[in-house]
Amino acid sequence: MSEPREPGFSTLAIHAGAQPDPSTGARATPIYQTTSFVFDDVDHAASLFGLQAFGNIYTRIGNPTCAVLEERIAALEGGTAALAVASGHAAEHLVFHTLLSPGDEFIAARQLYGGSVNQFGEAYKKFGWNVVWADIDDISSFENAVSDKTKAIFIESIANPGGAITDIEAISKIAKKAGVPLIVDNTMASPYLCQPFKHGADIIVHSATKFLGGHGNSIGGLIVDGGTFDWSAPGKYPSLSEPCASYQGMVLYETFGNFAFAIACRVLGLRDLGPALSPFNAFMLLTGIETLPLRMQRHSDNALKVAEYLKAHPKVDYVNYSGLEGDKYNEAAKKYCPKGAGAVFTFGLKGGYDAGVALVSGVEMFSHLANIGDTRSLIIHPASTTHRQLTDEQKTKAGAGPEVVRLSIGIEEVADIIADLDQALEKI
Repeated sequence: MSEPREPGFSTLAIHAGAQPDPSTGARATPIYQTTSFVFDDVDHAASLFGLQAFGNIYTRIGNPTCAVLEERIAALEGGTAALAVASGHAAEHLVFHTLLSPGDEFIAARQLYGGSVNQFGEAYKKFGWNVVWADIDDISSFENAVSDKTKAIFIESIANPGGAITDIEAISKIAKKAGVPLIVDNTMASPYLCQPFKHGADIIVHSATKFLGGHGNSIGGLIVDGGTFDWSAPGKYPSLSEPCASYQGMVLYETFGNFAFAIACRVLGLRDLGPALSPFNAFMLLTGIETLPLRMQRHSDNALKVAEYLKAHPKVDYVNYSGLEGDKYNEAAKKYCPKGAGAVFTFGLKGGYDAGVALVSGVEMFSHLANIGDTRSLIIHPASTTHRQLTDEQKTKAGAGPEVVRLSIGIEEVADIIADLDQALEKI
C-alpha cells in the first residue's frame, strides 16, 4: 500500500478542522451563535470544568465555530494547537499574560507595528512587564539584551510597515541559548508565504483581521502553539510548570504536554480576561482563509509590479520592498518567503511629510484607512496616523518617518492600481 498523502496547503485552507454538520449535513461550518452549552449530566459538567474532558462550556472559553478556525490555523502553521481571540492585540496580551509576572522582561524587535510598540512600551508598564528593544538589522542586539529576567523574544516575520524580513533562524538560536520561547507575529506574511515554526519559532500570533480574513470585515486574533518549547524549568513559567490553584493543583505542562501553552492561554488567560472571538467573526475568518493561497499569491505578484513602478518614478526617493532585486532584505525574502514578499511595503516621497499627506488625499481607487490585508488596495501615511503617538525618533526607527507612505496592495487589476497612484503623484 502507498503511504497516506499529506494534504497540500490549499486543501488544508478549505478543509482543515471542518466536517459536515452531524445533525443537519450542512457543508459550511455553522455559526454556533450561543452563549452556553447543555451538559449531559452532573459528571459530564464536572469533567469539563476540571479539564478532564474536552468540550463546550461557555463561548467566552470556547465555541464550536471558533474551534474549527483554531484547528485550521494550527494545521496551516504546522502547530499542535491554537486559540482564537478577539483581536491581534488580544492574542499578544494573552501570550504575555501566560508567560510573564511583574518585574519580568521580554525582548522585542524595534521593527514592529506601531500599535504593538505602544502596547509593549506603555500599556504593559501597568502590569510590571518590561520590554527591552533590539534591532533586526543587528542580530547581536538581541543577544546583548538577554538578562536573567528575560522570559521571551518577540519579532514579526515581515515587519509592519517597512516590510523588513526578520532572520527568524538567527534569533531562534539566541532564544534557545537563553532558554526562552521565540514568539513570531506572522500577520503580514500569513502561513502561505512564511512558516515560522520551520525556522525555530515556538509561538505564532496573528491579527486574523488582516490577510487571513482578507476582506476587511471582521476583527480577530490567533495564537498558535508550536509544541516545541520545554516549559518544565522550575519557577520560570509558573503558569505552566507549577500546580494551578484553579484546577485542583494540576500542572498544565505535565497534563497537556506539547499543547500546554495553548491550553494555558485558554483556561487561564481567555477565561479570566475575556477577549473572546464572536462565532460570527470566526465564520467570516474561516470563509476568508479558504481563498488565502489564491489571494496571497495575487497580492504578492501585484505588489512587486507596483514597487517596480514606484522605484522608477521621479517623485519617489526610495522603495522598501524585499521582493525587489537589490533590496537589503531580498536574500532573506528568498529564504523565508520564497513564494512572494507580501502585499505591504513602504516608500519615501522626495517632498517629505506634505507630499505624503497630498498623495493619500489624491488617490481615487485606493482607500485611505488604518488596515492592511484587504482585497482592496489601501494607503496610509503612518507618521500622521498609525505611528502618530510615537516620537520622531521612534517613528524613524520603526520605518515610519515623515516621508513614508505605506501601501497594502490589493487583488485588483495591477494596471488600475498603478494608474491610480500615477494620477495622484502627478498632483503633488
